Parts: sequence; structure tokens; C-alpha cells
Amino acid sequence: MSKQIRLNAFAMNTVGHLSPGLWRHPRDQARRYTDIHYWIELARTLERGKLDGLFIADVLGVYDVYGGNADAALSTGAQVPVNDPLQLVPAMAAATRHLGFGVTASVSFEHPFPFARRMSTLDHLTGGRAGWNIVTSYLASGARNLGQQRQLSHDQRYALAEEYLQVCYKLWETSWEDDAVVADRDSGVYAEPGKVHGIHHAGEYFQVPGFHLCEPSPQRTPVLYQAGASSRGRAFAAANAECVFVAAPSKAVLKKQVADLREAVRAAGRDPADVLVLEQLTVIVAPTDAEALARLAEYREYASATGALTLMSGWTGIDFAEYAPGQVLREVPSDAIQSAVEAFTRADPTRTWTTAEIADYCAIGGDGPVLVGSPQTVADQLQEWVEETDVDGFNLAGVVMPETFEAVVDLLVPELQARGLFKRDYAEGTLRHKLFGAGDRLAAPHPVATLREEARR
Repeated sequence: MSKQIRLNAFAMNTVGHLSPGLWRHPRDQARRYTDIHYWIELARTLERGKLDGLFIADVLGVYDVYGGNADAALSTGAQVPVNDPLQLVPAMAAATRHLGFGVTASVSFEHPFPFARRMSTLDHLTGGRAGWNIVTSYLASGARNLGQQRQLSHDQRYALAEEYLQVCYKLWETSWEDDAVVADRDSGVYAEPGKVHGIHHAGEYFQVPGFHLCEPSPQRTPVLYQAGASSRGRAFAAANAECVFVAAPSKAVLKKQVADLREAVRAAGRDPADVLVLEQLTVIVAPTDAEALARLAEYREYASATGALTLMSGWTGIDFAEYAPGQVLREVPSDAIQSAVEAFTRADPTRTWTTAEIADYCAIGGDGPVLVGSPQTVADQLQEWVEETDVDGFNLAGVVMPETFEAVVDLLVPELQARGLFKRDYAEGTLRHKLFGAGDRLAAPHPVATLREEARR
């Protein structure tokens, strides 16, 4: 295998991310999620392992589809309580030099003008290590709490997202010319007024006449992540994303998702190699296979099947409390995460899933697969996933925190490095340059480059 494997850590500012119930494990420290030192320690561990970044999930709502209320989510700690992800990053950035930070933020619940400022601020404070995971949100509870009568439909949310990005692109890329800031002490001029421009955006969803409040940050536009594998989400990612996050339950499903995405990128006029595809995965690694399997068995003693179905109900929009354990899941129309429904229904024609099987599968690592074994065994499996599916790398979810990531850094990374499959050190520069080696700014044929050129005329 010629290409190196990309690795991110996948976490959330909450007590129970993708393995509900594991906060009860005696070695788990996730209850420290409100302690900034917990996050600083995690960031230092990840940087020691040369991981590309920390990918921080978020929801602005609660998982109240299961049973028609939030009781199960609250009692199992299934992604609630949940704190803001962005406020973690400056402290972690100050404690590291290279680690990137992908922050999830929804286009559905915040106006793009203040959001663009928040991301520019983050890019400044991290020295150009900021990334944005663009989501459209799938929990109707979030829409209700922000005064919306109902959540927009799946495709409407992507239509809004398209315009949202146009506003952000204009603010980040066209509002301030590269030499607008002169900081001339003698003349007293900090910024040349003639080189700072209003964006004059007038669209269906947003009206933004003025200029960006921030001077250009190192990357201007943060690295763009996107986590949608539906047909509409795939088209959106093909046009805009630099890194795409997917969660396929098998290599068969993942291979199709990667191929479909790369074809969509090509159809959008971009080079498929310019987009990194990262599969959600959980790795339980120990010095030997037997120790790793024992660790998995130990973890399962604390896993919550109810919590797993609570998460799955939120992701799919299907109330699994109404399903019998042996009932097979069939495709159901939904305004939630359509790819999550598809992955467990028609994506793999050779496989059906019962409610009990879904609960067992999602109890450890959520809707992504779990690899278990020694460093050699897990490295073999990762190679197989890359070779058979053409995926670029993995977002690694934690089970027991921070034990899962410490084992990845101390055991798995050295094995991958010894095989030449993982970097031994970071490249210098911004997150974008570290990932793609082509500078700090988005370049053609990404639509941002076209927008930038048009603004210069």
C-alpha cells in the first residue's frame, strides 16, 4: 500500500459520546469533560501520537425520538449534557503546536455573520489550525428550542447551507484584500478603507451588506469538513468539502460510499484526490489479541443498549422503542440523517439488521465499526479497510476516556509508523498545508478560488 493512513481523534464535549454507559467504567474520565485540563491533557496525548487533529462533534438539541421524550438520553448520558465545542480549542491550541481542530457547527441555528467572525478568531488564535465541520442538524428538538415551528426538510437544510457557505466565503475571502492591513505607525493608518469591502449579499435566507469584522486569518477559510453521505449531502460535499466524514458499518458499504463520493467530486469539476474521506471507527488495541478481546468484554459490561438505541433513534428519526428486539429495520422516510438509515437497510443487500443487532452494534462506538486486537492485528485490519475501500483514513472514537486514545498513541501508531503507513512527524504550517501540502489557502478548482478571482476584477 502506497498512501499513508490519516488519523483523527473523534470526541465530543459531553459525558457520553458514542459509547453510552461507559462513563460508569472505573477508569473512564469523561466526567471531567467540564475541566479544561482534561482537554489539554487529551490534546497533548494526540499530538504526541502525531494525529492530524481532534474532530469535535456537537448537537444543539437532545435525543428525544426514542420513546418520544428525552428521558432515556438523560438517564444514560447519551450526548447530554453537552457543552460548546469551540470554547475548548484555544486552550488546547495553546498547549500544542501542530494538532488540528475540526469543530462541528450547524448552519441551521446561527447567522453566518457572527459565525464567520468566531471562526476567523479561532483560526487566528490557533495559528491556522482551525477546521469547520459543516452540518445542517438533524434533531428537531434543537429547531424547536430556537423558535422554529418545525425543522426544515432534509433538502431544504442543504439549500440553506449552500447560501450560508456563500456568505461565509465572501466574508472570509473577498471582504479584506491581502494588503488591506498596513499598520503604519507614522501615518496612523491601521487598515486601508479602500481595501475593505462590503459583500452586498442579498439571498433567499440571508441579507449581509457589510464587510467582515476580522482581518484575514492564516487560512482565511478554515479547513472544510462535511459529514453527509446522502445523495444531497454528497453533492454538497463534492462541491465544497476538503475532508468528508462517513460512518459505514462494513467495508462493502464504505467502498460504495467512497466511490460515489469520488465520482461526485469529479463531476463537480474537482480532483477526487483533493478530498480526504475519513471513516468513523473505534479501535480497541492492547499488547495481545487476548488482552484486547478481554478489554472489549469488560467494556461491554458497562454499555447501555437503551443508550445505543436512543442515539440511533436520533440519527435515523425512527423511534426504536416501538420496535421489537427481533424486528428487522426497513427503510423509512426521514428528515434526520438519511445515510444512517440507508447504511442499515439497503446499502448492503446481503445484510439485514434487527433492533437487537443494532443496539449491540451501536453500544460500543456508535454507528461505526469496532476493530479489536494487538497492534499488529489492528494495523492489518486498517490496511485492509484502506486497500479494499479506497478510504483515506479514520476518525477514531473513544470508548473509555482517555484510555482508548492513549492505547492508539502508545501501541497502534508505532506499529503503523514501522510499516511506513503513518507519518513520523508533522509538516510545518497551517492545518490545510499539513493535510494537503499545497499552502494555506483554498486553491482552484475549489469554488472559493473562483469567487476570490471574481472579487479581484
